[in-house]
Amino acid sequence: MSALDPFYLVKEEIQDSVKGLQATFTRWERQPPSATDRIVLSKELLSGCESIEWQVEELDRATGVAERDPARFSIDLVEIERRKKWIASTFSQVHSIRRKLQTAAENGSGIRPGIATSNRRELMRMEEHPLPKSNHAADNGFITDESGQHALIMKEQEEDLDDLSETVMRLGGVGLTIHEELSSQGRLIDELGNDMDSTATRLDFIQKRVATVMKKAGWKGQVMIVVFLIALLLILTFLVFSG
Repeated sequence: MSALDPFYLVKEEIQDSVKGLQATFTRWERQPPSATDRIVLSKELLSGCESIEWQVEELDRATGVAERDPARFSIDLVEIERRKKWIASTFSQVHSIRRKLQTAAENGSGIRPGIATSNRRELMRMEEHPLPKSNHAADNGFITDESGQHALIMKEQEEDLDDLSETVMRLGGVGLTIHEELSSQGRLIDELGNDMDSTATRLDFIQKRVATVMKKAGWKGQVMIVVFLIALLLILTFLVFSG
């Protein structure tokens, strides 16, 4: 089967949890009966057993659904039996640890009475929810929930993509407007530069003509030109203020 099969993804997580549970149980066995660490580890083991049994139970339900219609899930009966055996084996390992804890709690094992009673109650509560046999008539709740979650995630992703698409379109419109404005400003700057070049050329030409006239007129001519310009300025000033 593919490594991306949901069953094997969950199976791998459960196997890691079982290894951790067995390591904790080994530490628990090495502790003296009356040790405080043993009491703490007992609670941790009880919690771990319950968590693993719940996950295995969910896998067992999914396997039961697949067993009713193997073709729909692209698996064969051999694979189903393999899964059922692994489920039974895993539950047996966890249940073995739980039985040992229960026996220790019932015998006291040097644990304080209050703690022993608490452990026995916890074990009794867990016994009320045993794992069903692997050949039970399981419902399809697990797969239905998974399908619903995938559909919801896909819908949210589609909505996010729609929002992103609208945002990109708006940004594209703003960028186009800015480009057109910059192009217009560039044309105006080019026209202004051309006008300035033309004006500078004309001023340079006029300055050269004035310099040539002044040179030909001599100093007397220059004085006469200055007097004429002053007189012209006075006349213009009089006309402006008299009007």
